[in-house]
Amino acid sequence: MRLLVAAHESELVAFEPELPGFDRLLTGVGKLRATYALTRALDAAHYDEIVVVGTAGAIDPELEPGVYDIDATVQHDVTDLAGVRGQHVSLPPRMTLALEGATIATGDSFVDDADAVAVIRRLGAGLVDMESFAYAWVAAQFGVPIRILKAVSDRAQDGATQEWDTAVIECSRQLRERIREVYGV
Repeated sequence: MRLLVAAHESELVAFEPELPGFDRLLTGVGKLRATYALTRALDAAHYDEIVVVGTAGAIDPELEPGVYDIDATVQHDVTDLAGVRGQHVSLPPRMTLALEGATIATGDSFVDDADAVAVIRRLGAGLVDMESFAYAWVAAQFGVPIRILKAVSDRAQDGATQEWDTAVIECSRQLRERIREVYGV
């Protein structure tokens, strides 16, 4: 059995209420809610794989609209005791996943301005979101393989918040199609 995970209900609008071989988990937005909900789910049941679907802002101009497998995730909103951005005082600086793809920077704020994008790009990420690092870290604690699929919803620039509200429906459709292609359901 696999666990299909999304942060926001809008990211699942193109999905049927039940998919064969998948349980579903809606965590809520942000790292704390993602950590809490996924930890509870993995503590309550065994899963062969976690499959995360969701939206992301593209901060790398080379990344076109579409769905990306995430190969690694970093945190863009933390600093260590020496003030190094992207380094947490007690968590790994990077969670590497098994598949080749794009690197995503996770933080507890919706990125929507050029100055923030410039700072985050220095961490080596091409996408931004609010949950991926938390999902990857929790999965590692439980030893459960994880696949994160992110659809580009915006360019993380001025107006990105308004763009997300309309783009999320198309992103959900793209994510549903990718699940159909990869898992046959």
